[in-house]
Amino acid sequence: MAHILIINHYAGSPVYGMEFRSFYFAREWVRAGHKVLVIAASFSHLRASNPACKGTAKRETLDGVDFLWLKTPHYQGNGVRRVINMFAFLLRLRTTARQEIVRFKPDVVIASSTYTWDNWVAAHYANVCRAEYIYEVHDLWPLTPRKLGRMSAWHPFIVSLQLAENFACRRADHVISLLPHAKTHFEEHGMDAEKFAHIPNGVVPEAWLDPAPVPDAHMEAITAYRARHDCIVGYTGGHGVSNALDHLVSVAAASPSRIGFVCVGDGPEKERLMQRARTMGADILFLPPVPKACVPLLLSLFDTVYLGWADSPLYHFGISSNKLFDYMMAGVPILHVVDAANDPVADARCGFSVLPGDVEGCITAIEEVARLSPAERVAMGSRGREYVLHNHSIPLLAERFLSVCGTG
Repeated sequence: MAHILIINHYAGSPVYGMEFRSFYFAREWVRAGHKVLVIAASFSHLRASNPACKGTAKRETLDGVDFLWLKTPHYQGNGVRRVINMFAFLLRLRTTARQEIVRFKPDVVIASSTYTWDNWVAAHYANVCRAEYIYEVHDLWPLTPRKLGRMSAWHPFIVSLQLAENFACRRADHVISLLPHAKTHFEEHGMDAEKFAHIPNGVVPEAWLDPAPVPDAHMEAITAYRARHDCIVGYTGGHGVSNALDHLVSVAAASPSRIGFVCVGDGPEKERLMQRARTMGADILFLPPVPKACVPLLLSLFDTVYLGWADSPLYHFGISSNKLFDYMMAGVPILHVVDAANDPVADARCGFSVLPGDVEGCITAIEEVARLSPAERVAMGSRGREYVLHNHSIPLLAERFLSVCGTG
């Protein structure tokens, strides 16, 4: 039995909302007989709700997974207050959480917080506890804020993140990346090639066996909207810069009136996107987010679902999106706007892939979906479902993760 410590600032759960990877992996490891402690910040902009944390920390057990929430301040957007939130988490990780971590005696310490600063703390605790130290990479930071946020490579924020990434590449026992083609990037920053492992995102098959119903308000709004359209394109999830929803607004503005668009979710770009849609005359129904348990039935209400990526060299290292795998599990044809090193939609033949910026190509793909017979649409969606079950099942991925660590 291994003791596994996951340090993930943004870790969530089905109770609080995304992100889910740390929780789902931890739950599988607990079921396999291991002990797991997840340490996360009390506030994250990604979650639908956040745990109430009156003191400096709060212990909570969610479906068998032990969490330690560290008190951090509220923030909005990507400004200074978000950076303060990061530093507050790291400070409490070194002080408030120290006694809990030493008592837990981890055999494995996983740094998994998107930004890279937590690696210094994770490596410290791995050294103190004589544990294996894992650098788990969700997005390539600081490359992501440089490419998508257009920040200078010499900005102090970027420089410090780069120093931490270089440290992690040299010091970690293993570098586990969600991105399939990122090995050369980490080698350029000091990683030995044999340390690299690719373990993508995935789905929990059991979550699709008994999904929760779609909220009545959403069902009524979508039903009324469908009555005015022959084909509905759906989107669920975050409304941020990286979700390429500006492209979807452009597609909606140029589409025939018989095609409708529904966006379910929230995020820092939502108000601006709604205003842009009004200005451009785009017929889009914007709805608030739903609990993750409702997503399977929500996706079944759409004729096709949209997932877009910005036109950026960042994706030459590959993509691994939870949203994409949810879409594939739903068995709905996918409109995938992408220019990346990998494309699961093309591999599974479960939809149509279009290059970023190609508005007419998207409209053509949507009309192609609309022309499919019900049997053809089911067959296309089924291919996606089979692909994700064989390649992206969380129980299989969690087992592979531990085999990399040598504790499987």
